[in-house]
Amino acid sequence: MTGTIPFKATLLGTGCPVVNPRRYGAGTLVECAGKCFLVDIGSGVTQRLVQAGSNGAQVDALLLTHLHSDHLVDLYQFIISSWHQNRDRPQVIYGPPGTQKFVDAQMDAWKAERTLRIDFEKRRSTAAFEIEVVEVEDSCEIMSQSNARVSAVRVEHPPVEPAFGFAFEAAGMKLVLSGDTRPCDALVAAARDADVLVHEVFAHSLDDPALIAGSRTAETIDAVASYHTTADQVGRIARDANVKCLVLNHIVPPDADERKLIAAVRRHYSGPVVVGADLMSCDLVTGHFSQHQVHFSI
Repeated sequence: MTGTIPFKATLLGTGCPVVNPRRYGAGTLVECAGKCFLVDIGSGVTQRLVQAGSNGAQVDALLLTHLHSDHLVDLYQFIISSWHQNRDRPQVIYGPPGTQKFVDAQMDAWKAERTLRIDFEKRRSTAAFEIEVVEVEDSCEIMSQSNARVSAVRVEHPPVEPAFGFAFEAAGMKLVLSGDTRPCDALVAAARDADVLVHEVFAHSLDDPALIAGSRTAETIDAVASYHTTADQVGRIARDANVKCLVLNHIVPPDADERKLIAAVRRHYSGPVVVGADLMSCDLVTGHFSQHQVHFSI
């Protein structure tokens, strides 16, 4: 397809706050309408970005779903590494209210160290340290072109409010990322007839004795479940939205049994289901998933 503008999502981190060497923190790279968008910047995402063949210098905008640590702990690493990668333009960050304050605090915390580097290393530009923050309070359009649109979708992740998912539309195709959310009508509406829905999934079970005996109590599991989406609920969402393909992401816990996840989704959704993995790419133009040399047809 020579000359076709890419429309592609690469899962950089499919994990959660639980540290796991196979699933890094939340992050997804979306190539859409000739732009590169990075959704969330969790632990290790800057490394995964390079592994995916990109870097912070190439990203046109960072979109933050919400201000939980597992979605933004690598923010300053992203900023400083993009300077190392010769970024020659300001950073653009979209996020919920509080994003400006968080960015300012990060930049202030590292100001002395950054000043030493700038003065000593004599690099060509410091534009990478100029940060333009756009705070988003409700569902809205972030980018609009003649044949493409990027939208923020307000989802439900209380007590963290607001929280967002993002919808990308180009060339008659649609990709939707849920962000962190419990079942949410607004997301179902935004994902209607999407080619790909990338949705978080919560797999903890209250009747799992290993979990109860471990670091999480039944009370903790119940609390965390209340602002996430279980696998069977994700299946209902995919069915109700009539999506063409479902990708499971932000997997809690990161070592959840993938066969059980798919089986739970299958109670309600009969379309293609893919359990996301770090560095897995979804090409909406060709309709294929790939991770290294492994391909899965939609």
